[in-house]
Amino acid sequence: MKAYRAAILRFAPDREPRHSAIYEEDGLLVVGPDASGNQVVQAVGPYQALKSQYADVPTQHFPGRLIAPGFVDMHLHYPQTNVIGSPADGLLPWLENYTFPEEKRFSAPEYSAEAASFFVAELLRNGVTTALTFATSHPASVNALFAQAHAQRLRLITGLCLMDRNAPPDLFNPAAADGSKDVTEQSLIDSEALLNKWHGQGRLGYAITPRFAPTSTDAQLRGAGELAAQYPDVWIQSHVAENKDEIAWARALFPDSRSYLGTYADFGLMRERAIYAHCIHFDDDDRALMRETGAAAAICPTSNLFLGSGFFDYAGADRIGFKYGLASDVGGGTSFSPFHTMLGAYYVGREGQTKPGLSLSPQQLWWQHTLGAAQALGLDGQKGRPSVGNLAPGCEADFVVLNPKATPLLARRTAGANTLDELLFAMIVLGDDRLIEQTVIS
Repeated sequence: MKAYRAAILRFAPDREPRHSAIYEEDGLLVVGPDASGNQVVQAVGPYQALKSQYADVPTQHFPGRLIAPGFVDMHLHYPQTNVIGSPADGLLPWLENYTFPEEKRFSAPEYSAEAASFFVAELLRNGVTTALTFATSHPASVNALFAQAHAQRLRLITGLCLMDRNAPPDLFNPAAADGSKDVTEQSLIDSEALLNKWHGQGRLGYAITPRFAPTSTDAQLRGAGELAAQYPDVWIQSHVAENKDEIAWARALFPDSRSYLGTYADFGLMRERAIYAHCIHFDDDDRALMRETGAAAAICPTSNLFLGSGFFDYAGADRIGFKYGLASDVGGGTSFSPFHTMLGAYYVGREGQTKPGLSLSPQQLWWQHTLGAAQALGLDGQKGRPSVGNLAPGCEADFVVLNPKATPLLARRTAGANTLDELLFAMIVLGDDRLIEQTVIS
């Protein structure tokens, strides 16, 4: 076992997110192996209350530092690292002019491997210890990312990007290029092969990944739904209701569905562990469908602001009651930093399609990027599954060591914080990767 002494931030799962934080100004976090040999939290609480019980455990002291749960990023694109900050008029031109040309390069295993190495390092440098991310339609891209995440013990979920229409043909599954197999059939064969190879290996999980409904035929979406039914413990990920032009396109392609979101339900792609990015332009029937199926929304504030897509309706989500959490959405999103994402969510909550004056509390913002995101992903210890996003006993020991004095301005502001909310909000507003002094992986 090993212990860490510092200020400690964690969350009470049974409290309302606005007031869910538990803060120990002088705390002790004790970490050790569980029955399977995984490093988990053994004890956490005030240092004075625990020090005698764990007096013989080697203890690392971080004076003036804050230990917090590792961040959980619910949606981003590892192949889009090189297109972050590319100018475009909106989502569809951005895909056509920047994203698709870059993704073609991931047919090369060596290119995929280098990009995966940088991507995983960037996540860890920014304190992200669990991520659900897109790869490309090339099996090489999936293999490279899983291999790198496994080497670094990052808890990572990804899968082959499914597309069989309305995109450059050389981005469709390249294994079918010789004509021996139909593109759609090959994409599903490769998805199942990658799932069986990687899902459950160490801290890795597989996600069945239609890019979004307009780039898949009925046959591909039907096949994805059949895979999801066959493998109920894997994830599903896609995009929905991000942009009004995209919605009109999806409605024209699937006119028999009640809504864009309803298209995914029609093909068996709505259930627990189904994560839909954006979920901006919803009505109450869509929100009820999310709640009833157990699907969750990945909120992508910096991407939505950057591309002018719209504002996630927090008030509507809470009124109907479906799960959600935060995501960077790199490269439409503008930063890997969870602090930038939380600040973007604050802007969206204040200025979006919400009741006037809604303000997301600093504790709720932080919860959305840790325990709330873990709950949305089905990684909060329920049904015997792993638990991340918190520092309660039994949780995987993923955490960050934060330096509230990392920059002169941050040091000046946090020194004057009189409450926990003031301290957390100062770090959200002024923080970036310099705040992350160390990222510790289970």
